[in-house]
Amino acid sequence: MVAAPRSTRPSTSGGSTASQAGATGPSAPSDRGLAARGPGTAHTLQTVTDAAGAVVSLVRRTVLPGGLRVITEHMAGVRSASIGVWVGVGSRDEDDTLHGCSHFLEHLLFKGTAERSALDISIALDAVGGEFNAFTAKEYTCFHARVLDDDLPLAVDVLGDMITASRIDADDVEAERDVILDEIAMHDDDPDDVVHNLFAEQAWGSTSPLGRSIAGTEESITAMTRERIVAFYRRHYRPATMVVAVAGNVDHDVVVAQVEAAFGRGGFLDGDEEPVTLAPGGADDAAGGRALLPVRPGTVATTRPFEQVNVVLGMEGITRNDPRRFALGVINTALGGGTSSRLFQEVRERRGLAYSVYSFESHHLDSGLVGVSVGCLPARLDDVLAVVRAELARVAADGITAEELERGKGMLRGGLVLGLEDSGSRMSRLGKAELVYDELLGIDEVIERIDAVTLEETRRIAAEIFARPEILAVVGPA
Repeated sequence: MVAAPRSTRPSTSGGSTASQAGATGPSAPSDRGLAARGPGTAHTLQTVTDAAGAVVSLVRRTVLPGGLRVITEHMAGVRSASIGVWVGVGSRDEDDTLHGCSHFLEHLLFKGTAERSALDISIALDAVGGEFNAFTAKEYTCFHARVLDDDLPLAVDVLGDMITASRIDADDVEAERDVILDEIAMHDDDPDDVVHNLFAEQAWGSTSPLGRSIAGTEESITAMTRERIVAFYRRHYRPATMVVAVAGNVDHDVVVAQVEAAFGRGGFLDGDEEPVTLAPGGADDAAGGRALLPVRPGTVATTRPFEQVNVVLGMEGITRNDPRRFALGVINTALGGGTSSRLFQEVRERRGLAYSVYSFESHHLDSGLVGVSVGCLPARLDDVLAVVRAELARVAADGITAEELERGKGMLRGGLVLGLEDSGSRMSRLGKAELVYDELLGIDEVIERIDAVTLEETRRIAAEIFARPEILAVVGPA
């Protein structure tokens, strides 16, 4: 499935700010530079204790042969375990002839191996009440499962088999091609999907990997051959580009042994490649030495037989490793991150112009966007745009208030802690920290960075970002 929320439509509750957090409670300092750690032995990254000194969270990391990273978090008091295999490939890694290949391949890896048919894979997890799925994003793909702790060995084995030994039969390619074409048609019937894809296309261009839709087009999927998909699979699904993240009632050494056995099929772990991270490699600019991807202001519109008009109005934002992301997260909550936000109060509560309105941030390695998404009746479009533009101009000119600053910090802190209460969210943060950020921040560290945001800092970044030229995407009836 295509990642949800989409890269241009992330959570408005501060998820992008908190996505590196690793644990709750008092903790030892996090271990920086994850990818640089040596192979073979386990390294403890974080230890969290309660008031009595008992360990409630323990994060450890091991690099297996071939560069496969295994990172786990033991969570006291839970009976579940979540595992995610994070692969450093997404839709931005495709050329024009492979548009949609990452997502196509994600589907195909569920279709069977030499050991298991597609039905066997489904039965294995269904029989233990497990949750099992995958998603493709712009910069990575994730296969994940959540099971009882006793059933984790099964989940590890099934995922290892799928990812390292998929058959990708010609018949399966043809069958899944039709499924994906249906999925593309489904997204084309969803106004929110259409307008956000159109917004990204205007921002980055239809030929840019970030500007293209994740699922591909009818033309690109129809033309894609099995041979090209297999070549893409072999090129990108390597141990060094993968992270196995596990959280719950787990023992690190046991998990490492299970992963090594499950992923060692057919010599998959042979080799001495170093782990590959998607994090910036230097500090020459905001993208860490990588050229920033240009963003194109402008307006784009298309018609669909929808009852409403859907609008996204935004501008260029910041990259995901920009240290100002914490301040921008606070601004985002004040602008459109909840029912007390400026946009919700002004657009919906005071004027009744729309039912749904929210602001968002989108961060990538070498680019970023900020924006506002609204759905309204066609007759109210001009009024909605006028109000949204006025609020963006007010934020650019005056920043946010001291009261909004404190409320925004509180929303980010609360969203961070509440979002880490289950093993699945802990697993996701481990995987992203390892693959995307190359740094695991504990919750105390994230909260410190949120609390350190000043009113003057928010005003500086608001004046810079929200005064930038606008990007406008509109989808609605003719």
